[in-house]
Amino acid sequence: MDVPAAVASALSDESVAARVPLRGDDALFVTPTRTIVYHADGLLSSESVEEFGHDAERIAVDDGRRKATLTLDYGLDGERSFTVPSGRVDDVLHPVLAGVLSAAGVTDSGESVSRTYHFNELTLVVTDRRLVRHVGAAVWDGDYDEIDYTDVTGFDTEEGSVASQLVLETTGRVQRIKVPNEQFRDVRETVEDALYEAHSVSSRAAFREAMREDDEDEAEADATDAETDDDTAIAFADSGIDVIGERGRERSDAAAGGNRHAPERNTTPDIVDDEEAGTVSAEDASAGTASAEDSSAETAATGDLSAETLRDDADTPGTSESVATPTDATPSEPARPSAETESSAPAAADSDDHATAVDLDALAAELEAARDALADQRDRAEAQRDTLERQRRAIDAQLDALDEQHARIEDALDAIPDR
Repeated sequence: MDVPAAVASALSDESVAARVPLRGDDALFVTPTRTIVYHADGLLSSESVEEFGHDAERIAVDDGRRKATLTLDYGLDGERSFTVPSGRVDDVLHPVLAGVLSAAGVTDSGESVSRTYHFNELTLVVTDRRLVRHVGAAVWDGDYDEIDYTDVTGFDTEEGSVASQLVLETTGRVQRIKVPNEQFRDVRETVEDALYEAHSVSSRAAFREAMREDDEDEAEADATDAETDDDTAIAFADSGIDVIGERGRERSDAAAGGNRHAPERNTTPDIVDDEEAGTVSAEDASAGTASAEDSSAETAATGDLSAETLRDDADTPGTSESVATPTDATPSEPARPSAETESSAPAAADSDDHATAVDLDALAAELEAARDALADQRDRAEAQRDTLERQRRAIDAQLDALDEQHARIEDALDAIPDR
């Protein structure tokens, strides 16, 4: 690699990772820690070297008619910029962005950057281990996301009229990346090659087969873990150790006469006194009934006595609930709903549920249609912006050609002796 003497002296012990020719003898050199811009001797300028560290927090690109300006933001240390020809922006951005990502710890040591794509407000960096995406006006800042190839379980594409999408299914979610159709094939093939190489496969079919085998292995591992848990539970049961709370339940069952569902007895002293008072009242009532069988006269007297006893017992605390009154009156039962009411209530509820479901479905359909319409409008706007960008670049190229022709004409005129 041809390295000017001024650049060689600035390199010290570092090696050049990339060299990008600019215009004439001007060139850009990228090392692992910095970017060096070399300007050769000219009519209006002398040889110079500028150094830009890769510890930048933000990278922005301002495209002009003939030149583009790359600005590196160093936070509290301010911003620094350098200019390159408009046609060299992508060539310059790739190694510079790779160096910044490495310095920021986004890429690991030894991780190579395959390609860098910049589409208006979308920047994609394809490495051999991950896909890095940044969305925003800047080419790069701390607000980015990355997709590790080891987390990808599915890969597909969704084609559109203006832009198409890469669909990467990961263990946590589904990632969609929209790319203009003109560059979509290049991006898709680059991402596919990196993804398949990371999984040691050669095609999409082989990748899907590998993912299916991984799913089967995970299912077998889950089944093995479940069997291990069952064996542990059986061993615990056979060890003779009482389950927590089981001994207490057995004692309660024994106290209830072997009936596990019998209510537990309350041994509170106040309640015991109430039960004894109720028992005495019940015995008095039985005695009155037996006297009534002996004679009719005694029955009336005993009945009065029994009624009076019941009133006395009722005045005694705790006896009103346990006394059994010898009457034929049956307690009133709660009113039951009619068959028509029972049948009409579910029907009305079903009708309301159906109406609600219909309304939700209609609303979901309207929202889906609105979202599709907005997506189409956005795609058309992006297509128009891309078209305008291409036209602007074509015009810039024509202007550059005219400038070169003008310069040659000026040189030819200067060479005429009589001028």
